[in-house]
Amino acid sequence: MIAALPETHQSTNAIEALRHRLNQILLGKQDKIELLLACLLARGHLLLDDLPGLGKTTLAKATADCFGAKFARVQCTPDLLPTDVTGFNLFNQKSREFEFHAGPVFSDILLADEINRTTPRTQSALFEAMAERQVTIDGQSRILSPSFFVIATQNPIDSHGAYPLPEAQLDRFAMKLAIGYPDSNAQMAILESAGKSRIANDARQTPILATSGLERLQAEVDAIHVAPDIQRYIVELCEATRSHESIVLGVSPRGMLLWQQVAKSWAMLQGRSFVIPEDIQTVAEPVLSVRLVTRSQQPQALIENIISSIKVPTYR
Repeated sequence: MIAALPETHQSTNAIEALRHRLNQILLGKQDKIELLLACLLARGHLLLDDLPGLGKTTLAKATADCFGAKFARVQCTPDLLPTDVTGFNLFNQKSREFEFHAGPVFSDILLADEINRTTPRTQSALFEAMAERQVTIDGQSRILSPSFFVIATQNPIDSHGAYPLPEAQLDRFAMKLAIGYPDSNAQMAILESAGKSRIANDARQTPILATSGLERLQAEVDAIHVAPDIQRYIVELCEATRSHESIVLGVSPRGMLLWQQVAKSWAMLQGRSFVIPEDIQTVAEPVLSVRLVTRSQQPQALIENIISSIKVPTYR
């Protein structure tokens, strides 16, 4: 039976169950699972930037299964049209009226597979959906699911036939993750479980929470306290990204808000009702790497440099 709306004292158990389920699906990647949950609970969207065959699609499907959520997948190709994503109105000759045919954005969890394989025009079709959870079709706004969550996968930019995502769209994502190859022990476990995949797939169909339960967890994240000194710390870090000589484009106000929200969800995952500086620092790389435009190819060292240059506030 699906738990529709967990009480506050049940949240820890619900989160632990989600962790356990997803770690059974993506072996040896506990740190990535934790960040995915932080992104989901923050009502953000996730960009998975990695090579094929590492479990990105499997992880997206498993996340939807955890909530019994409506799942949709779009395979992005150069000939994909914006209406293939949002939907379209079609004239019915019999009724003499236009009928709306919903696109895959009318789901709870949308997997945009290989998003950088489709054209910028189609990529932009996700702008409004990701930012406002609504789409406008033929002048009419249509509301999406409150739990609408986009997991987009991206091939490396230097791959043949790829279209780099514009900064305006990258800023819609809360974070970017690279799953990476599993270690030797995890690879052995993958091989050993191959013959049991059908049974495992059946087990994954049992939801842990309903989507309304997910919304309750997200509401609890909203209630996490962020002290003024911690907010000032975020502001100073963001300002440092804008003035750094090696960064062409720093963190926008939208990115700053997302950083705070992801830090709040991370605090909740650690069992706290308030944010500490370590929360801000822990989620800095996945949050900033998707939105910083740097003069070098790897922003990790720059992010570490910026964090080390700003005085950490004290807290009690």
